Amino acid sequence: MVDKKKIETAVQMLLEGIGEDPAREGLVETPARIARMYEEIFAGMQEDAADHLQKTFTSSNTGIVLEKDITFYSMCEHHMLPFYGKAHVAYIPNGKVVGLSKLARTVDVFAKRLQLQEQMTDQIADALMEDLGVAGAMVMTEAEHMCMTMRGIKKPGSSTVSIAVRGKFEEDEALRNTFFEMLRGSK
Repeated sequence: MVDKKKIETAVQMLLEGIGEDPAREGLVETPARIARMYEEIFAGMQEDAADHLQKTFTSSNTGIVLEKDITFYSMCEHHMLPFYGKAHVAYIPNGKVVGLSKLARTVDVFAKRLQLQEQMTDQIADALMEDLGVAGAMVMTEAEHMCMTMRGIKKPGSSTVSIAVRGKFEEDEALRNTFFEMLRGSK
């Protein structure tokens, strides 16, 4: 549970720490705004992906199911700056399929936390394997990290790509290649 009072106190201290006046007209409500924002952008801390992956439908399909270009926003746990991009989530059904919106919700569960992109990619694939019981999962995330674009090395437009491969996708190079072909397909 988000402790809004603690966040408000911390933001007020941060404002003071950078030399700002928290009583200034434009900043008076900022601590409360930030607390509400953090409650929203870190909502994944209170969620379990398994809850979203429980609503399934019987299916004899054994081919790849791919939901691509799922937009996500997350926060880097090293600098507490945003990273954002697209997730491409594929799985091989094992007697059941899940509603497509549930794949996007699963991405959000892990994105809405202090996070590492590489870890988030693995967590999504692991949730599909463990909570949906699929025969294989492959997840690719592509993101721009504000900690690289607005500070530090300052390389706007650079993109980081992470891939997680599980089950049949690990065992079968042709399946992995099909995943990439499907991504290149009609965009």
